[in-house]
Amino acid sequence: MAIKLHHGDLPADLKFGPVVAIDTETMGLNPHRDRLCLVQLSGGDGNAHLVQMPRGSCNATRLGALLADPDVLKLFHFGRFDIAVLEHALGVRCEPVYCTKIAAKLARTFTDKFGLKDLCRELLGIDLSKQQQTSDWGAEELSEEQLAYAAADVLHLHALKGKLDALLEREGRMELAQAAFRFLPARARLDLAGWPDVDIFAH
Repeated sequence: MAIKLHHGDLPADLKFGPVVAIDTETMGLNPHRDRLCLVQLSGGDGNAHLVQMPRGSCNATRLGALLADPDVLKLFHFGRFDIAVLEHALGVRCEPVYCTKIAAKLARTFTDKFGLKDLCRELLGIDLSKQQQTSDWGAEELSEEQLAYAAADVLHLHALKGKLDALLEREGRMELAQAAFRFLPARARLDLAGWPDVDIFAH
């Protein structure tokens, strides 16, 4: 496993496969207030690429092109937040997408534990540390512990997708999951537009 830190954008010669796992670290949970600090990516090869975003205007054109590429599936855990953050910060619509949290909620109705740590432990036998979750991601120099934590959030998503796809197929819910994934970018845009806590399908 290798963790590679990049500043401001992805390197021009970096290539990913058809599925890229993505996560973000921010200064808080309000995309309008709290800036994007770090974007983590993995092509499923055991390597993690971390892009540290500068304070102020983000001009990550290569990262933005990857996010908007219709031929690359963007793989998230709780993609609703990350998609909104990336669109607000970079001005790109992230599609198509897959969310392991949505997949888990549709396939694993026997439990109420859908966090990444829970899924990695139960489906992959991997115990993730969440000790750095609330650390200062806006720091100019990130610690080795922060980088390892951030990388872990994308390194296992491909394996989780494989396990969850099998469960969705077994339970006959793959078509429903795919419909939910297609709607997810619109749900993120509703969050950004001012409907974060409203069920627009309610009476």
